Amino acid sequence: TGDVETKYRRVVSWSIARHSNGRSLPKRRKIAIPTCGTCNITLVRPFVCLHCSYSGCWAGSHVADHLKQSSHIFCTSGAIFCSVCDDVVHNHTLDRAYLESHLKAEEKRTVAKVPREPFKFWEPLADAEEVSALEGTTAIPCQGRRGLLNLGQTCYLNVILQCLVHNPLLRNHFLGDKHNHKLCKIQDCACCEMDKLYIEMYSEDTTPFGPVSFLATTWRKSAELAGYAQHDAHEFFIASLNHIHSNCKGSTNISCICIIHSTFAGQLQSDVKCERCGNVTSTVDPILDVNLELKEKVVRDEKGNPVVSLGACLRKYTQPEKLGPKEYTCSKCGKGSVSASKRLSFRKLPPVLSFQFKRFEHKGSDKSASARKLDSPVRIPANLDMMPFTTMSVKDNDKENNTGPPIMYQYELFAVINHEGQMDNGHYTNFARFDSGWYRFDDDKVTHSSLGACLKSTPYMCFYVKKHLEYKPHMTPTYIRTRETEAVRERALEQEKEAARQKELEDALLATV
Repeated sequence: TGDVETKYRRVVSWSIARHSNGRSLPKRRKIAIPTCGTCNITLVRPFVCLHCSYSGCWAGSHVADHLKQSSHIFCTSGAIFCSVCDDVVHNHTLDRAYLESHLKAEEKRTVAKVPREPFKFWEPLADAEEVSALEGTTAIPCQGRRGLLNLGQTCYLNVILQCLVHNPLLRNHFLGDKHNHKLCKIQDCACCEMDKLYIEMYSEDTTPFGPVSFLATTWRKSAELAGYAQHDAHEFFIASLNHIHSNCKGSTNISCICIIHSTFAGQLQSDVKCERCGNVTSTVDPILDVNLELKEKVVRDEKGNPVVSLGACLRKYTQPEKLGPKEYTCSKCGKGSVSASKRLSFRKLPPVLSFQFKRFEHKGSDKSASARKLDSPVRIPANLDMMPFTTMSVKDNDKENNTGPPIMYQYELFAVINHEGQMDNGHYTNFARFDSGWYRFDDDKVTHSSLGACLKSTPYMCFYVKKHLEYKPHMTPTYIRTRETEAVRERALEQEKEAARQKELEDALLATV
């Protein structure tokens, strides 16, 4: 009923406000802690009746007793429990209400100079123009879970392509027809290869697809990746990003807003502090991914094997590092041989974070003889908070910095690449999320998996996407304005050509007379 849905929305909003009352806000809001209506104990996870104001504990069965005694049906702690079915139930209307309430509650906690445009479900029947555009169209399934054929030690290519295909921002860009390979005239265009790849991967065909043209284009663009030898997946990843960037419309070397830089580009700030005078020199460098060391082996699992975590790697990455006396010259005190410390921090976080763990290392000048792989397990979280590693957060002396709401620094995992074996005879596989499910991709084999299996794997690369993207409200996107400008220019050229043809015909008629 409507009352149940309204109460459910209020409970979801309250829960989001409670959990978002984080340590990073300038002032914490005081939110009352709920207690059980029967035994009066404090509830860490309250179950709320959707028919009245009662909240109770699940462990003591007090909320279940309340539902039976009051002849009420539903209670919730996020999921809906039905007393008639005696089980958790799913309802499309309530699931939609949960999503909408969840997003609205989090949007209220975002801070921006310009208010964000509120989230709305897409309803094609509400727009006459969209209704007319959809007339006569046939909806096709977008299954997006298609294996890739191994074309001869090309597993490194397959895992990167699967991660790019399941990247939400790249998916929306290419499936939104932002680049059409049938209209593009660029030879060996990486964007055209991506467009064709998305068409194949999201088609009705479920048989494995062979990315032959993508591989051939890569070979022609990058000679170091040509041939059937084994290659590094991270090397191919960076090369692919550069290829796509170079073929995007309007790509530039400075402040580029192409789809690659809009998705992966961030900024890393390096602060060098002179220990003598306290002067701080800051430089900002662009990044497309983050490379993390795997040398710290402190934590051990139940079998005694050394284990590191993504959080520990990031803390080591952003902690101060002592510089040698000859590595730094202070511009303020003019001393050449002074001790200094260097610290890295994330000045600007990209919408998609790509991490690579440095598992392959070389010692000495002979790389082939001294190369080895680090098989240390790495614990990666399903949800990642990047706030502690930002430039604003690492400045301990600036206590009044407002780093913004914590939700704007939250990321969630969507793909992981694994490397099995050693350097000379290894094999790449990957996990990727599609809708709410997880799948494992091993070249042409695609199997249903789980988030738990993904987190237990040994990652070589992992990809996170921001839970909330920063965007400007009520503005026409740049690509639409560019498309409209080009359409006007093309119409003007056609009119000029038509006028020229008419003039030629008139001149020819006058000549015959």
